[in-house]
Amino acid sequence: MLNGFLQDRSMDLKSLRRDTEVRRRCVLGVLPRSAEVVVIGGGVIGLSIAFHLAEAGVRGVVVVERDSVGQGSSAKPLGGVRATFSDPGNIMLGQRSLEAFERFSVDIGLRQVGYLFLCRTEDSVAQVKASTALQRRLGGSGRMVSPAEAVRLNPFLNGDALLAASFSPRDGYAEPARVVAAYRAAAVELGVQVIEGTEVLGIDRTGAHINSVATDRGAIRTSRVICAAGAWSARIGEMVGVPLPVEPVRRQIGVTPGEAGLPTVPFTLDLATTLYFHNSGDGLLLGISDAEQEPGFDREFSLDWQPAFDRAASVVAPSLVGRTFESGWAGLYENTPDHNALIGTSMELPGFTYATGFSGHGFLQAPAVGEVVRDLYLGREPFLDPAPFHADRFTESAPVREVHII
Repeated sequence: MLNGFLQDRSMDLKSLRRDTEVRRRCVLGVLPRSAEVVVIGGGVIGLSIAFHLAEAGVRGVVVVERDSVGQGSSAKPLGGVRATFSDPGNIMLGQRSLEAFERFSVDIGLRQVGYLFLCRTEDSVAQVKASTALQRRLGGSGRMVSPAEAVRLNPFLNGDALLAASFSPRDGYAEPARVVAAYRAAAVELGVQVIEGTEVLGIDRTGAHINSVATDRGAIRTSRVICAAGAWSARIGEMVGVPLPVEPVRRQIGVTPGEAGLPTVPFTLDLATTLYFHNSGDGLLLGISDAEQEPGFDREFSLDWQPAFDRAASVVAPSLVGRTFESGWAGLYENTPDHNALIGTSMELPGFTYATGFSGHGFLQAPAVGEVVRDLYLGREPFLDPAPFHADRFTESAPVREVHII
């Protein structure tokens, strides 16, 4: 179904199939009475974790999703896939995930058109030069380009507004729904139970031991829980007394009608204003961060962000001003105080692991995060040190600092 599942696995698929009753439960979503591990959240992160656990031989993996899989933050991200970051951990997560996306044996809509970060101040030029050099040392494809080359790559741009840009040709975007579907199918094939329409109401613990997960359909006995609940993770953390500082923030995107002769452009982002755009079918996907957006779970779409987009576009891409939209959507970012992920296992509650708070990076880092959480679960050393992403960083050390965020 995807990457190592069909290409690199050492065990024959038939040896991994469960008996008829268990497979029936997987399909019908029958709530099990017990589980080896309960993954809370059926988005791309939770399903990647479940798949990687099952692929490694863990049995009794249950994913609990309040709605339908992939309907939270995974339903409406930008779809970008990249290793273009300034923090080594983010670069490594992005690079590892990009390699995995390239190996998917099903069509996930991967379009490696590159990422183009625009620099319009001397400070951003210096920061992006430094991060591009670090990316290349870690195996990335990025390079600095002149304003003239940026315009050749993206004819929508006004080169006079730029001082420089960085371009990473291996990056691009994919279709989140296809990735979610692929992870789900592969996980279920390996015996994972995906339980939809089921809300987690509480987690029972005694001291440093987890006893069960309570849902609106009954309890599941388990000693291991993995929180991959995205924007809803703070509430899950509260259930076990583990602070997960994740705050939901609405982000909105518009898609323009198709038009003949539209050039194929990189996924382009203006660091000064957070304006971004890339191709979407025969049209364009447009968006910008709203610094005034109040935190909350509001996912109602509106065009209240378009004036800010138009002001930014009037400087860097004037022909995008005043575009009409044929569709659009609102989704949730799951922001942490430093806009970087929370990945780790609680020191006080060893049965509780979390992978959340990706602040817009979750989809693109999902394959690698699945690997990291699998290794944490199995007591193995992951391919990178996850310590900088531990939730305790906000009380014990300086948080991760990332330049390439929108």
